[in-house]
Amino acid sequence: MKIAIFAREVREIWAERFISILNELKARGADIVYHKPFHLRFCRQNKTTLPEGSFFSNHIDLPEETDIFLCFGGDGTFLESLTLVREKKIPVGGINFGRLGFLTSAGTPGGDEWIARIFEGNFNIEKRSVLAVNSDIFPKGFCKYALNEVSFQRQDPFMLSVHVKINGMSLPPYWSDGLVLSSPTGSTAYSLSVGGPIAIPGVKALILAPIAPHNLNVRPLVVPDDAVIEIYVESRLKEAIISLDNRSISIPEKELVTITKAGFELHYLSFSMDGFIGALKEKLMWGEDKRNY
Repeated sequence: MKIAIFAREVREIWAERFISILNELKARGADIVYHKPFHLRFCRQNKTTLPEGSFFSNHIDLPEETDIFLCFGGDGTFLESLTLVREKKIPVGGINFGRLGFLTSAGTPGGDEWIARIFEGNFNIEKRSVLAVNSDIFPKGFCKYALNEVSFQRQDPFMLSVHVKINGMSLPPYWSDGLVLSSPTGSTAYSLSVGGPIAIPGVKALILAPIAPHNLNVRPLVVPDDAVIEIYVESRLKEAIISLDNRSISIPEKELVTITKAGFELHYLSFSMDGFIGALKEKLMWGEDKRNY
């Protein structure tokens, strides 16, 4: 079994456990492929070596025959995994070395029994929608996909006027601090924080949720996931910020951005028996009420 290993960093408190996991994978016969920039950084910072393996540096040289892509960290690390896996249909499993770990569900208090489950095939694969973003502003090499959301935000004290078309039909402008366009996976992230609804992954919908709208009658809007959504912003200082998950760049006003559902899905490796509902209860304390006990 070929297993890719990726992390942005592994803090010192996790280093020993991380090496132990890698040794266990090798003992079970795994062919490990390391993200080379992380491998070099980890070995240098910890003055150590890691079990033998090969390397990849980006989405181009990530081997197509990789069976599982493991990312170690928090949800931000998981989101960055999309930039490496993209359309390759490699199942992505998140090992929680971070804090909340909504997407990185393995390795929490239950321990590392997930290792055996990988080799037994005892896991589920959930197909998660991905957003494709098209605009002339993106620099060469910028990954134009997002798993959670695409957001438009002010970068100065003045509100934005956000203009949206859905399949060619114009919505009233959003006078606000910005706008979040979320996938069902992202409905528990930024969209949730600005009042958007929770959508179970697999729902064929996208969520438009304004950020701090200066209007009492503006509400989040749910649209079909096959819609073509066009967005541009107007700003007093002629500029705003566009973010694809945790990657951001400046965008000039009136620069048109077109967002659609990507032609591929991310294959999310889940070890939870309770799935998405279980994650809501465990991570976000959904329904927490002393009357339930």
